[in-house]
Amino acid sequence: MSAPALVLVAHGTRSARGVEMIAELAGAVRRELSAAAFVNGALAHHVVAQTGAGADFGAASASLREIAIGGAPTVRTAFVDVLGPAPAEVLRDLDGVPAVVVPAFLASGYHVYQDVPREVAASAHGAVAVTHAMGPDPALAEVMHLRLRAAGWRPGDAVVFAAAGSSDARARQDVQRSASLLSERLETPAHLAYIATGEPRVPEVVAAVRSSGARRVFIASYLLAHGLFHQRLHDAGADGVAEPIGVHPAVVRLLASRYSSAAHALSVAEAA
Repeated sequence: MSAPALVLVAHGTRSARGVEMIAELAGAVRRELSAAAFVNGALAHHVVAQTGAGADFGAASASLREIAIGGAPTVRTAFVDVLGPAPAEVLRDLDGVPAVVVPAFLASGYHVYQDVPREVAASAHGAVAVTHAMGPDPALAEVMHLRLRAAGWRPGDAVVFAAAGSSDARARQDVQRSASLLSERLETPAHLAYIATGEPRVPEVVAAVRSSGARRVFIASYLLAHGLFHQRLHDAGADGVAEPIGVHPAVVRLLASRYSSAAHALSVAEAA
């Protein structure tokens, strides 16, 4: 049985760097899953050879056998705004191959709760699983910490956590949780602010933190890729701006894990 395809769904951007980053991220996830398929395949064959278990390899190793047999999945990208292809187009192009849709969003708002399900329904695809969004997750806080350090942040410096913002209360809760995760990792407050939707805005928070006595203020960018929103952060009055989360092994492993869990559940459902 072939492995379900992975459809990585992101928000579109007019930034060439942003589009390139999404493509790079998809490629990195593909390589991660290819390596896992190779290792699991070798391990499965080794265990069978050593134990002689054959078809009775055991229920505990079901997902291992499925990955070993299915191999690495096809990985495609799709976008829900600004540019295409849309998820429905990509799903239709799979010609019925089971698919796992992974929303590459840092919080679950309108795009995750409305756009993605609508696109899946419009595709008329009969075997699709949709995973949780990327965030909130401790892996993202880990990467944000590294990005801050690379931007010059040091313990004792103030941090403003800059998110795009959303009118969806569930997305705002996710962002608040993500800010808390970064605060815990830095062992210092990460002051939440929004770039486009919601209050308070980033420049206001930067100014307020500075007026409270902070000597240096750094912005932690809770954005996946470069684009207009990230450009705005450089005009917010901070001493430094961290790069977007972007492509990092921790992010790649997070997406691969989202896919693998859903792919296993989808395979079990298909076999039932």
